[in-house]
Amino acid sequence: MRFVFVILLLLSTIDANGQALVPAASATSPAPPAPAAAPAPLKVGDVTVTGTLRPRVYAWDWFQPASGNNEYQYSGNLLRLNFSENRRKWQWDAELAVPFLLGLPAGSTGTAPQQGALGLGSNYLSANRGNQNAVMVFPRQLYIQFDAPGTEKGQLRIGRFTFLDGTELAPKNATLAALKRDRVTQRLLGDFGFSDVGRSFDGAHYSYAASAATNVTVIAAVPTRCVYTRLFAIEYDDWRHILKTDNRPVAARRADTDNIVVNTFGGHTLHALETKGGTVSLMFWGAVQTGRWGTERQRAGAIDAEAGFQPNFLPHVKPWLRGGYTWGSGDDNPNDNTHRTFFQLLPTPRPYARFPFFNMMNNEDAFGALILRPHAKITVSSEFHSLRLSNANDLWYSGGGVFQPWTFGYSGRATSSRRSLGNLYDTNLEFRMNRKLTLTGYFGYTQGLAAVKQIYPQGKDAKFGYLEALYRF
Repeated sequence: MRFVFVILLLLSTIDANGQALVPAASATSPAPPAPAAAPAPLKVGDVTVTGTLRPRVYAWDWFQPASGNNEYQYSGNLLRLNFSENRRKWQWDAELAVPFLLGLPAGSTGTAPQQGALGLGSNYLSANRGNQNAVMVFPRQLYIQFDAPGTEKGQLRIGRFTFLDGTELAPKNATLAALKRDRVTQRLLGDFGFSDVGRSFDGAHYSYAASAATNVTVIAAVPTRCVYTRLFAIEYDDWRHILKTDNRPVAARRADTDNIVVNTFGGHTLHALETKGGTVSLMFWGAVQTGRWGTERQRAGAIDAEAGFQPNFLPHVKPWLRGGYTWGSGDDNPNDNTHRTFFQLLPTPRPYARFPFFNMMNNEDAFGALILRPHAKITVSSEFHSLRLSNANDLWYSGGGVFQPWTFGYSGRATSSRRSLGNLYDTNLEFRMNRKLTLTGYFGYTQGLAAVKQIYPQGKDAKFGYLEALYRF
């Protein structure tokens, strides 16, 4: 695939004067726990062997099309086997992935204008050329890593690897670490871990840790087929001569075979403030974009502002209330020479859109969340999202970026100048049974509004859910 991007990430924590903003974790309001630790690995000589098996069953009830299969179930499963060895000054890692999809839905594409794929099952069916059952084996990771010449603080990794932007450093404060894990990482670059295939990168990864509080990361890579403060700069180049997804007329898009070169600059900041009533968390993330969108200029931006509160009362359920507003710019004029739609690059959109029918492109999202932890092994999180398009002259976008050489990676639907997209209500339950087994259930309901009703007049509401088991060995 002729596609290259380069990343420069500069990260640092506030020190000295910032200590008051990074307190020790509150004993009465702990942050949600991280995923359960993996069991002790198997050793074969000097080689460490680990793995996971993740069976999952989906149930989709997409918005009602004029015709087409919008209500279906299928099974998506993923087996991963990892082999690694650590030497004194270098190490290697090889990971095999075996995704297998069973019972993909036939006829799951809407026939009326703009209706398109009726849920992710339709996308998987199309990607596998209409086969309802599919399996493949591929190297998800295959790299060597060694100390960079001349310094013990630098690490150079060459080969195929996974990467999640925002994970270069982890805050010591538990609240900030959880907030970063759930609301910052993978916004622009991720491994698409929720999907049944995932995404890796072929190239080079250099990381320099000047201190425990500062890290610089540089990556040059090609994607495979499938308080704490951070600043970043990302260059995304796409040289494929395929049809771009934007709000211009089809004839104009077909005539535009120029490259996409998008430069993204931004950062985020996290804060945790201890009060008598509990812990207040604050987060701000922002980015601006320049460059070229084919023959057009790229001028776009996005922000996410959030606040949360973990009260000291109700210690038996340890509640965490969150709320915020996310905005990704849209294009107001398809006939000028400037593309103003924020381009989300290669993210893992699912953490921010648990019912994945939207993303950050031309989108406004006012949301609230309640997280409960009634037991050390149980986390329940419920969210509400009020969604609308940022600009009525642009499209309703969905997707997570390139996953095949011959498809753009994002889809867009024209809504005839309707902006109100929908209200999403959902709940996720996670039960960490032991170190080896985690069970998860999710259900989401979307009340479609004017934009959805314009495209799906026969039925504007949708439902999505799944059951999952994750076994580590």
